[in-house]
Amino acid sequence: MNDKALVAGVGMVKFAKPGQHEPYEIMAAKAINVALKDAGIGLRDIKHAYASYIYGDSACGQKAIYELGFPGIPIFNVNNNCTSGSSAIFLARQAVESGQVECALAFGFEEMQKGALVDHWTDRTSPGKDVMDALAQSRPQLTSGPGALMMFGSAGFDYLETYGATPDLFAKVAVKSRQHAIKNPFALFTNPLTIADVMNAPVVYGEMLTRLMCCPPTCGAAAVIIVSKAFAAKHGISNLVEIAGQSMATDDETLFDNARNVVGQNCALRAATVAYEQAGIGPEDVDVVELHDCFTPNEVLAYEALGLCGEGEATQFVNDKDNTYGGKYVVNPSGGLMSKGHPIGATGLAQCTELVWHLRGEAGERQVEGARIGLQHNIGVPGGAIVTVYKIA
Repeated sequence: MNDKALVAGVGMVKFAKPGQHEPYEIMAAKAINVALKDAGIGLRDIKHAYASYIYGDSACGQKAIYELGFPGIPIFNVNNNCTSGSSAIFLARQAVESGQVECALAFGFEEMQKGALVDHWTDRTSPGKDVMDALAQSRPQLTSGPGALMMFGSAGFDYLETYGATPDLFAKVAVKSRQHAIKNPFALFTNPLTIADVMNAPVVYGEMLTRLMCCPPTCGAAAVIIVSKAFAAKHGISNLVEIAGQSMATDDETLFDNARNVVGQNCALRAATVAYEQAGIGPEDVDVVELHDCFTPNEVLAYEALGLCGEGEATQFVNDKDNTYGGKYVVNPSGGLMSKGHPIGATGLAQCTELVWHLRGEAGERQVEGARIGLQHNIGVPGGAIVTVYKIA
């Protein structure tokens, strides 16, 4: 293996509500162009490209790149549910670290529809059958409704019952995330929230999960350029960020233990353990975190899976404000999925972009001062969890 892969350029477009967005190929081309300019290289310098999306026909990645030119390179289309963006980064990193190429592009995009996610291929076995079976086994009293609401709502109930927490824990997370978003020009939702706003919003599942605890569907694109140390030196690229550790874990037999594992808590714990080991750090060394808050209960689960606090300690962690500026960590300074939305193929790339900006000191008013180590958490159900550690190179 060669040296660690380096992030040389990042870019994204501001996400938009469904129906208010540009075509996927235009959004993607714009994000790629920003990343190329950020790295100071051209399209012909890219030797592999990995395109992340889940809604669209095959070879959408080719169409997106062809908006910029016809480089004649291998272009791989990646569909791994909500981990698709980080999966593209994972593959680009592997290509560079193995020495197969010196410069690879990972990019993602999505055109989404309004409303809750639904199955689009109802004439065949659902890939989510196993996780839904596991949910029905662990919480048989909560097995009706839209799939995502059912899974993450049930995981939230499971957490409250297991650790004696109260639903306002999830509301406090939403309030924190929106407060961060106020300073992010890329956030779509920037109106401040109160705990009462979140708790009194319409209930969308069970008796506790409200609309303001759920991220909205949005459309958008983001891109990341990953290079070798030799390529960076040859092209005079500075201000680099190292991918110091990265691991993916998919479901194992613990899937059937509880509703928290149905939405990937154990996957995230296992992936984080390996990523920390690869990077030679522990969770206490992390400065800034972008994690997968598709629902605020999942942010709470991630705190514990990533080792930011101990098992069952999320209430104290949130009450002590250790998830925001002035605390132990700044979690989702971007405002997270709750404030930017979740264009699935773009999400992991946008998380990476945000962390790179912080480690470079380019995050503007929301800058986490002195940030040197960033942590990314991206999950998919089913699909697994990918945890990535970034360091200033």
